[in-house]
Amino acid sequence: MSNIKNEAKIKNPLIVAIREQLEHRALWMYLLCDEAKKKGLPPEEYAPAAIRRCGLYQGANLRAKAGGGDSLKGLKKTLFTKPAQWVFEMDVKRCTDDNLDIDFHYCPLVKAWQKQGCSDEEIQLLCDHAMCGDRGIAESFGCHLELPCTIAYGADICKIRFVRDEKKD
Repeated sequence: MSNIKNEAKIKNPLIVAIREQLEHRALWMYLLCDEAKKKGLPPEEYAPAAIRRCGLYQGANLRAKAGGGDSLKGLKKTLFTKPAQWVFEMDVKRCTDDNLDIDFHYCPLVKAWQKQGCSDEEIQLLCDHAMCGDRGIAESFGCHLELPCTIAYGADICKIRFVRDEKKD
């Protein structure tokens, strides 16, 4: 019996279609990891690094789009737009130059893995890998990512916290 609760409340057809696109990406990730594991290559040996690289690339593009600065207000403006907030059913709790706190009430990636029949433990590992992309984005903005709780680990929400690293003089 799964401990993961992950049901969408927003049922708008456009939002559902966008979620399906994200689920498809999560399916790719799962199948790549599954095939690699079948061939003797543990996903934890390559997936976190590859996904972090993707986050670093995306983060650099987001910084440029936000005007080149490292303010987390720019990250919110470019990545956590209203449509993204609807897709993940997000609540932005705090947004300053140095902190961006968001609660996600739904995760299409977890939903994709649930549809594949993944165990809770598999979903947790896949989530850990996927969050390396967000860690890369945080790093691009001179921050680190904190995850006090996640849907994948059975919480009702994912608490995503981008926190500015202390600047060294």
